[in-house]
Amino acid sequence: MSGRGQRPDARRPARRARRTLLSALLALGLLGGAQARTVKIISADTLELRQVDGQELVIITGENVELRVDDDVVRARRVEFNRTRRTLTLVGAASYRSAKDAQDLRGENLVVELGQEQISGEDVLISDAALEIRGAEVERIPGQLRATNGYFTTCARCGRTPNDYAFRAERLIVYPGDRLVAYRAQVLLADVPVFFLPVLVLPLNDRDRQPRLEIGRDAVDGYTVQADLPFSIGASTLGTTLLRYYQNRSPSVGAGVELRSYAPLPFVDRLNLYTLANPRPVGQSGYDVDLVFGVRGRLPLTTATRDLDYSLDVTRRDIGRAATDPERGLTRVNFSARADYPLFSAEFNYVNRFGPAPTTALSREDTLKLPEVILDPKPYTRGGLSADFRVSAGRYTGGSNPLSRSAAAQGPNITTTRLEEQHTVSYTARPWRDADVTLSNSFTGRYYGTGARTVDLKLSAQLTQRFNTTNSFTVSAGYNRLEGTSPFAFDAIGGRILTAPVSVSVTTVPVRDVGFSVSSSRDLFARPAQQPTTFSLNVNRRPLSLTSSATVDLLDRELDSFSFRADLGDPDAGKVTVTPAQSATATTPARAATFTRSSRWPAPKLSLTASGSYTKEQGPGPLTVTATVNGDDRSDFFSASVTHAMRTPEITSVGVRYNLNGTRDTVLNSLRLSGSETLTPTTGQLTGDATLTWRGRYEFKTTHNLRLVRVPGATDSGTIFFSVKTVDGAATNWSLSYGGPYDLGRSGFTRPTLTGLFNTTRPGQSLSVGATVNTPGLDQPRLELARAQVGGTWNTERFSASGQAIYTRTREGTFPDDRARDRLSLEPVRFSLGLGRAGQPPGAYVTLGLRQSFEWLDGVRQNPSPLTPVLGLTIDRCCWALQAEADLVQRRFRVAVGLPGQTFYPLFDLERDRVNVPLLPTLP
Repeated sequence: MSGRGQRPDARRPARRARRTLLSALLALGLLGGAQARTVKIISADTLELRQVDGQELVIITGENVELRVDDDVVRARRVEFNRTRRTLTLVGAASYRSAKDAQDLRGENLVVELGQEQISGEDVLISDAALEIRGAEVERIPGQLRATNGYFTTCARCGRTPNDYAFRAERLIVYPGDRLVAYRAQVLLADVPVFFLPVLVLPLNDRDRQPRLEIGRDAVDGYTVQADLPFSIGASTLGTTLLRYYQNRSPSVGAGVELRSYAPLPFVDRLNLYTLANPRPVGQSGYDVDLVFGVRGRLPLTTATRDLDYSLDVTRRDIGRAATDPERGLTRVNFSARADYPLFSAEFNYVNRFGPAPTTALSREDTLKLPEVILDPKPYTRGGLSADFRVSAGRYTGGSNPLSRSAAAQGPNITTTRLEEQHTVSYTARPWRDADVTLSNSFTGRYYGTGARTVDLKLSAQLTQRFNTTNSFTVSAGYNRLEGTSPFAFDAIGGRILTAPVSVSVTTVPVRDVGFSVSSSRDLFARPAQQPTTFSLNVNRRPLSLTSSATVDLLDRELDSFSFRADLGDPDAGKVTVTPAQSATATTPARAATFTRSSRWPAPKLSLTASGSYTKEQGPGPLTVTATVNGDDRSDFFSASVTHAMRTPEITSVGVRYNLNGTRDTVLNSLRLSGSETLTPTTGQLTGDATLTWRGRYEFKTTHNLRLVRVPGATDSGTIFFSVKTVDGAATNWSLSYGGPYDLGRSGFTRPTLTGLFNTTRPGQSLSVGATVNTPGLDQPRLELARAQVGGTWNTERFSASGQAIYTRTREGTFPDDRARDRLSLEPVRFSLGLGRAGQPPGAYVTLGLRQSFEWLDGVRQNPSPLTPVLGLTIDRCCWALQAEADLVQRRFRVAVGLPGQTFYPLFDLERDRVNVPLLPTLP
């Protein structure tokens, strides 16, 4: 099959047909394995089917062939798909983009193993965000990359040439995100060979897998050494050797290992092992052992819909536990396996603990299963009938149910067998027109080896009859039974329940725009207490909108509760809608023109709202009435509300809200006034605010929170503030505010303040200035600066400056014998200069920083220390970095180095009295 010789317009349908055919062929070729992958053709020109040596080949060619293998992207000029071997061969130059690892592979004659997700090729370049690998022959398998005669570097993302450092090796094994192992490697600096290493291990991004060597000195343990040394076994196992040494412990040496293995054996997908034998603390002998073992895998089953999944976890944690800890010496084992078949699924669980017996009740999560088997048939459906069953059985150890005397006598925990059966059966039918019937039954029964049992049974039936689409009648009945006592606390039930509810509900629309419903229920086993009957009435006919509901106890003929909300108003009142006349057709008669009026509400701009409630226990609730007048502009309104406590009776709240816009000239004279005011007569509290905005840029605002009658002992009645500012969001903005505590009795501010702020930003520049001044008031005699701050940044291509200075003044004592305490903080002030070649980003930065505080008491310096600037140097080469810091006054010097994916590791820390080298003990 070939598209050559056809017209372009004739080839398009053929290409679409070929792509469809190829997708089907690929699907048929991949469904035979458990790891089937989906292949889609994005673009191609021709497709050809061949039989070669008994193998089926699909040849795809074109100028730009693009395939999608799940989320991976394949690009080439010729792709050969071997259906028999399930491989894709990318002939010539090609690329493969791995979505999972974010890696790009480019090379010649790449071969993709679809079943095992492997890739191999010649002259391949592999690159991701932090690593670049080149090799004469490269092979990629899940979790690993292999290359022969390879070149690799972490400097590829910098874009500089030559690379600062790189490596050549005869054989490379890369574990993405973990480490790189190179055999017979040359170390290159600026692509010049420097020295040779037989084996090189380079840690990558995972910080928990980095090699570690820590030497220290402890007052109890003496000299200590902790070493974590990575290693690899074959091509599938990564590990770390754990070595520990404590001078004063007996024994002194501890060791362990951490392993992570990917598909080490058939039917094993992942194996993890962590174990460490650590010497016990000083005064004890022997070892404490930590053990964490986990294995995950799959076993193929002939008739199952998927492989059997299994997992095993073994955990023991002794290190760091006290000798009296009940968890000490305890090993937990958790094994589970699950298989799915066309008709059912089965699950096996084994959860146990070995070591000291539990002395307290086991929680639900710690319940032991010795073992447990679960059988879950697939749901059965036929017509309106559906049924779902589930059975589980096992032997359990769990916390004793305190409500069971026999179980509580066994101690905090009890061990016995347990059988649980669950099923849900439902049936739906339509016996006649506009009628629906639903029958359901759910049951959970648990039976225990002690002879106890629990039953949870629910039966229900419901009939719904509809009339004219807007009216319905529903009757339902049920039977609920919950009884029994479980010996286990994890599945205990809360008492005995026996109910038989019967309910009737009617929903109707008696007239247009009016809805009415009533529902009532009765429990045949509950006497005399019953649920009240609920009545609901909704009206949505302009100008009235009403929502109300009431519950009534028909036996006692009492009103239980009532609530309502009514809205009266119609902004479209007086408007008439005209429906034009329609002439007769073959199927419809002629219709005359109609005129419809929205409503006859006399005040279209006025709306009224009322809401209230009542309960039998608390009596009538507050009644709130609100009147709102809207302006010509939709955003203009004035609203007044009153809340009246019906039980007291008294008015508890009076409030107004308003929003007014000037409309004379919306460009030159745009004014907007908004605000609110609320008075609480019971407490005499008045709160509110008012905001005047001009041209959308400037804003004047006042807020207050006052008590009309001052609280005894208080020095003021509340607060009042006035402010003028620019609207937030502008690049340059400022604000000025005045106010503070205010005394209505003395008619003045007691401790007022004046605060000003100014902020401006530009590309690479910012400035912020602020000050607060205490002004004279009834209880504040002085005019003085209380706080001032200034901060800013200035950045250019090579130079930057930033910092913030804050000044504050507080007073101690009472006037006039009080003393002023001044404080100036630099947080911090920093200058930075970038060094490097012209036209390239800086490769090094020199910084000078100052973080210090100054304090004065009545003008006398309290901490007369000199300035403590810190000089820093940072060399940033993208694939490595160096930081150095010098405090010239404190005579402290630090140097640290960092690699990709790592934090800076300190090389040394020199102080005036000591030298600290992390890899060596502390020197005197």
